[in-house]
Amino acid sequence: MTSQAGGSRVRSTLQDRLNELLHRPGPLDKRALLATLDAEVTARELHAYKAGWNDAVAELRRH
Repeated sequence: MTSQAGGSRVRSTLQDRLNELLHRPGPLDKRALLATLDAEVTARELHAYKAGWNDAVAELRRH
């Protein structure tokens, strides 16, 4: 797990999230699970993409 700078919020790994979804009580709805996983992956990809752009802009400002 990693913590975010400036806050106390902790992000779980994608594997942690998958285990959480697969092992929660109740029946497993495969479509809902896939939709949830798709949303999780998309959100993580967007976060990584934005972080990369922020790093690139900061680098440009230094030069």
